[in-house]
Amino acid sequence: MEIVIICLAAFFTAILTFFSGFGLGTILTPVFAIFFPVDIAIALTGVVHFTNNLFKITLVGKNTDKAVLLRFGIPAILASFAGAWLLLRITDMPSLFNYHLWGKEYEVMPVKLVIAVLLIVFSLLEIAPSMQRLQFNRNKLPLGGVLSGFFGGLTGIQGAIRSAFLIKSGLSKEAYIATGVVIASLVDFTRLSVYSSRFKDANLHEHWILILSAVSAAILGAFIGNKLLRKVTLRFVQVLVAILLFLIAIVLGAGII
Repeated sequence: MEIVIICLAAFFTAILTFFSGFGLGTILTPVFAIFFPVDIAIALTGVVHFTNNLFKITLVGKNTDKAVLLRFGIPAILASFAGAWLLLRITDMPSLFNYHLWGKEYEVMPVKLVIAVLLIVFSLLEIAPSMQRLQFNRNKLPLGGVLSGFFGGLTGIQGAIRSAFLIKSGLSKEAYIATGVVIASLVDFTRLSVYSSRFKDANLHEHWILILSAVSAAILGAFIGNKLLRKVTLRFVQVLVAILLFLIAIVLGAGII
């Protein structure tokens, strides 16, 4: 059953988020978290996210803005190490508290609560009218790289911040998509190198069919998303992702998943 749920989530999210450049990791992480510990769920999502972005590079990579890539990407890579390191420290912390609801016991873990708060913040930022009017000139790109990379390493959530900076930096639609994909791939590779220390303990080799299926579903979704690019608006995706993030954050922070 988990294969069906995860593959459907990967497929439809990859379609919806192809143009926006964010959302696949933020939605897929909590879905994986239903079946795996949160730190492993983030790592698994990173594998799917990274592989999907490599495929997207073959579709749009030629339009990458190299100057923006360097100014944003290098700080993002360095900061992602710090975020991934912090994730491994947080997951070793004991639960904050337990509570009972409808005859069941739920445990609130620090890493889940941190991620839940971040999801709520990012979901609100995505639909806030003031965020739509913000403008970031190119001298702010290194700051955006640090913020995006750090939260990408900590939670797998990097696209919302990255898009907020890149979409305001004067790039064309094609360059915006391509540059975001390349930066996301670099951050994914960096954080996966840190997460890999947990892969052996998690016995991920036992779930290779699940991982391969999720990767295939996301790639298929990206392919279809590329075909439907002109029919989907960025604002529609932003609102949809924001609503889903908010709902997921509530159940994740409450320890239900």
